Amino acid sequence: MTTSGEATNGRRDRPAPADGATPATAAGTAVSPMPAPAGPVRHGSGGSDDADVIVVGAGPAGATTAYHLARSGLDVLLLEKSSFPRDKICGDGLTPRAVRQLVRMGVDTSAPGWIRNKGLRIVGGGMRLHLPWPELASYPDYGLVRTRNDFDHLLARRAAEAGARLREHTNVTGPVVDERTGHVVGVRARPVDERGRRAGETRTHRARLVVAADGTSSRLSTALGIHKRDDRPMAVAVRTYYDSPRHDDDWMESWLELWADRDDTGRGGKVLLPGYGWIFGTGNGTSNVGLGITDTSAAFGRVDYKDMLRRWVAQTPPEWGFNEQNRTAEIRSAALPMGFNRQPHYSRGLLLVGDAGGMVNPFNGEGIDYAMEAAHLAATVIADALSRDVSGQERVLQGYPAALKHEHGGYFTLGRIFVRLIGDPRIMRIATNHGLPRPRLMKFTLKLLANLTDHRDGDAYDRVINALTRLAPAA
Repeated sequence: MTTSGEATNGRRDRPAPADGATPATAAGTAVSPMPAPAGPVRHGSGGSDDADVIVVGAGPAGATTAYHLARSGLDVLLLEKSSFPRDKICGDGLTPRAVRQLVRMGVDTSAPGWIRNKGLRIVGGGMRLHLPWPELASYPDYGLVRTRNDFDHLLARRAAEAGARLREHTNVTGPVVDERTGHVVGVRARPVDERGRRAGETRTHRARLVVAADGTSSRLSTALGIHKRDDRPMAVAVRTYYDSPRHDDDWMESWLELWADRDDTGRGGKVLLPGYGWIFGTGNGTSNVGLGITDTSAAFGRVDYKDMLRRWVAQTPPEWGFNEQNRTAEIRSAALPMGFNRQPHYSRGLLLVGDAGGMVNPFNGEGIDYAMEAAHLAATVIADALSRDVSGQERVLQGYPAALKHEHGGYFTLGRIFVRLIGDPRIMRIATNHGLPRPRLMKFTLKLLANLTDHRDGDAYDRVINALTRLAPAA
């Protein structure tokens, strides 16, 4: 692994990813699979401070982008403000969509540290329903759980092993913009210590292109005037960990109803809390327990989310161990930017990937799989663009947002409608009470919510879902 501060200058000749995938840049067109760039690397006087591509943020979006770029032979500088391992607020669960991306990166998902799961256990309406992951030609038939503390470190390591130059403790403060063209030609960054405090002088890093994988707030996007859209949903996720005998559960568990005592006495009856919950065993002795609530709920921003979590888990069976004595981490929360809530995803030399581009699935709050898919697409587009002369680069780069809309735009539009509906607790109760007793309907629902279908030779459910996403206007 290339450690922070170690330079690996110049391009490397490496094969394209083994799967040879060629993402579409728009309906009916395609990008050629990651050729080596034409022309020399444009290093400035800063030497190893410069690169072909700078990726800002080494979470799943940034690390995956850097991995695929480095595999294509480009010189990549991956800048991360913290250091690994580090924690992130997340459910830690990965559906088969994310597993597919890990396999594409050559990650051994049978190695120690991964816990496999068979599917989704849904709890609600007095029922428990087990829904196995569908058997599809396009995706593996299993999901995974691994804490973000380990997961993010593993992906950053993969990027460095592929040749990306990872620099931790590097806080990017803004883009460098060419005054003549208005294009981003680099970033300004400064070293920081473990607490994020300034630890050195600001330096300029130059590149032919920059990828913003800098999270929900995305300082780079904001600096270019790419702001969040108010017509896209947002959610808040709250989670913690408990020592629990359920740590090795081989099902991901989703709660559609969150019940709690109406008052502290326990004699005032029960009340239905807003939102949905999850319980995912991590395999290391703890369970990840959390809840989410969307901004379409009347309670959004008006309740104490941490108190909601405590009240809900207090109703779970005592033998599960979800109590304050067994809690091993603080209760933390994070925003979930959904449905492409920041656009355009390419502008003036800057590409947005992951939370920076609002790539969380509105149906279920998943973000990692879509971040990794967008990362692979962005890397493919960048490698293609940088292999061409200047006149052809911009046309190829504009294909990135077009390809994202083609791939996920219609589906995310359906997700926005879904989020508006479930914001009304009455509709959620009706859906739970009438849907869960019907296994065939729930099989369809699982495929829809997890976005798991075959586009060729799929079953009737696949054909219906695929048709709906094609007919819906792109987000």
